[in-house]
Amino acid sequence: MDQETYPPKLPEMSSLMPQGSQAQPPHSPAAPKDSRLMPAFWTIASIISITVNIILIVFLLMLATQLFQIKELVQVQVIDGLYQNFVKMDEASIVTTIQVSDTITVKDTIPVVFDLPLKQGTEIILTKDTPIRKATVYLNGQPVPTDIILRQGTHMSIALDMIVPVNQTIPVVLQVPVNLQVPVHIPLSETELHEPFSGLRGVVAPYKQILDDLPDSWGGLFCKTFGGSDCKP
Repeated sequence: MDQETYPPKLPEMSSLMPQGSQAQPPHSPAAPKDSRLMPAFWTIASIISITVNIILIVFLLMLATQLFQIKELVQVQVIDGLYQNFVKMDEASIVTTIQVSDTITVKDTIPVVFDLPLKQGTEIILTKDTPIRKATVYLNGQPVPTDIILRQGTHMSIALDMIVPVNQTIPVVLQVPVNLQVPVHIPLSETELHEPFSGLRGVVAPYKQILDDLPDSWGGLFCKTFGGSDCKP
């Protein structure tokens, strides 16, 4: 009699089960259709996202290039032009020649004071009978003292030798023609236009400063953003 082993060896379960009913290895369940569609969806979405980002980047690069040109146009031809012209207008002067052609009426009085020497022969006419006392009349060569009367209207030739003082005020009315070339030089900074020109320059100055601080190119934008040893101060 063979010695029994301990513990006793149990028969295999497969040998106890019927032949047709032996257990088959388990099969994995079929994967759902949604799990196969998700990777394809994410792949397509990623491609579309990358494409859109590339298009946006290209668009932004083109827009930035146009902005540099617009900035240069506005700064150089508009803002800087206005600012510099306002400065020049304030520093300018009106230089011209004015033609003056007119007639001036002069009304005045002139004092006349002087001594008039009078030495000349003249003829006078007596306006009334003039007696001459103790005159001497020559008759037949003999002097005869007598009184005579010169009748009115008698003509007499006399010699004048005297100094006549003149002291008189004479009214003067003159029409004086005037024809002149008058040079004119007026600095605008010394007129009332100085204040509005300075005000306009002050209005434009902040915009000029803002545009001057903006970069003009990609290199300037890079230096403005990140700095570097090659960037100009």
